[in-house]
Amino acid sequence: MRKSTVAISLVSLASLTACGSSGLFDRERPDEFAVSRQPPLVIPPDFTLTPPQPGQPRPQTGGLQQQTLEALFGGPQARSVTESAIVGQAGSSEAGIRSSVGDPETFTVDKGSVTRDIIAAPEGDGQNAQAATPE
Repeated sequence: MRKSTVAISLVSLASLTACGSSGLFDRERPDEFAVSRQPPLVIPPDFTLTPPQPGQPRPQTGGLQQQTLEALFGGPQARSVTESAIVGQAGSSEAGIRSSVGDPETFTVDKGSVTRDIIAAPEGDGQNAQAATPE
């Protein structure tokens, strides 16, 4: 009984040291009276906005896709000397080149029988796939 009373008094004495302003548990606290108030917001005197007209498009430049690209990449950048030289050597292309590439009349370079076999392979999920090694 006497040992438990001594233990309880030691624990309570140790916990009371946290209440003091100096010692092991002293810490820096902010001064709550040093807080200053912010001045109220003021509308500038040259604040001139016109209300939107009904049926008119939004005044943002470009569409949503353009805004996303500008947010991600920062808009158009000047080309470097190397990039300008490569583009100059490549020449120009037709405007609808991507549409005509898939045309059956478009001439392509023969890449060999492997490419033809891959293109002509039947569609499937690959469960019955087989590999053959040339001899």
